Amino acid sequence: MSKLIKYVFGIFFILALAYTSFAQQRVRVVPVQRYTIAPRNAVRPNGSVRKVQQVKEGFISQQLNLTPKESKQFWPLYRQYEEQLTAVRILKRINNSNSTTDGTAQIDRDLEYETQLVVIKKKYKDEFLKVLPPEKVSELYKSERQFNDEVLKQLSERSVRAGD
Repeated sequence: MSKLIKYVFGIFFILALAYTSFAQQRVRVVPVQRYTIAPRNAVRPNGSVRKVQQVKEGFISQQLNLTPKESKQFWPLYRQYEEQLTAVRILKRINNSNSTTDGTAQIDRDLEYETQLVVIKKKYKDEFLKVLPPEKVSELYKSERQFNDEVLKQLSERSVRAGD
């Protein structure tokens, strides 16, 4: 009889231990974050854009072979560079999509946006040279072109396959 009681108590002990460790896990209450509504022209990358950005950063990291110190200094700077270029490109697209009666003003704005892109690229070239050697900065621009060419190639292949 005492063996039976030991087995029963042993089973109850295991069940109680399992019940408290697995079934009674406390649920963390996470406060709800309040989001403000951004202006209509605010840039909000969706999931696919973020994914492409991550793949691009991985490709560039692989091509540049950055040290941890270089990487720590480079990536925040590169993300600012990309943000500024993207903002100007969006303005340029908006300008080109509007059909205005004054074509010369639209052309002037387009040239101004092109100038802004060049100014941003020159500014960040100098900033990149502060954290990376010239060979890696050159490789950065080559890697960006290679990545963009590959993305365009894959998109055109997909559109051809979708058309078949």
